[in-house]
Amino acid sequence: MEEKIRQNLYQYLLSRGKIDERMPECPDLEDKWPELAQAYLPDGIREFNAYPTVSLGWVMFIGMAMATYWDKDWERYGQTPNIYEQMRNQRGFDCLDEYILEDVLHMKGDGLKQLNDLVAECASRTNNALIHAHLEPGTPEAFKAYVACLHQLYLMGMAVQLKRLGYHMELTD
Repeated sequence: MEEKIRQNLYQYLLSRGKIDERMPECPDLEDKWPELAQAYLPDGIREFNAYPTVSLGWVMFIGMAMATYWDKDWERYGQTPNIYEQMRNQRGFDCLDEYILEDVLHMKGDGLKQLNDLVAECASRTNNALIHAHLEPGTPEAFKAYVACLHQLYLMGMAVQLKRLGYHMELTD
């Protein structure tokens, strides 16, 4: 499931020019995933039935925020305990997207709308894949698939933001 989601999102974002052909390798951010996932899961699971694309999409925004923090001052942000809770508590879970877009990424106007639409499309594609996987709700398999989807959305958010920040992933000789 995770590889299928990765390929779908990768192809979509690559076709839109939002990521490079070579995905970034950023161990600092990848190492933060287990901590972020553990903190996010209670909120994400609670919201999934009523708002699946929100539950999925917010993690992509978190990946973007983490990439920004990495670029800005990782010595500081990398040591911040409960960084997800700190982001969420700024405006609450429902407005996490607005907080990240406006206060972390400093987006406005058309750029904000375009980035929001991009995340919405990625979340919709991911939710569609979950629906078509025909997983029985509440099962361990459904939970594992959900976490796999969150992981890929986090990584794609990270990749999109790193490219936006000017990092380009190319093979060197």
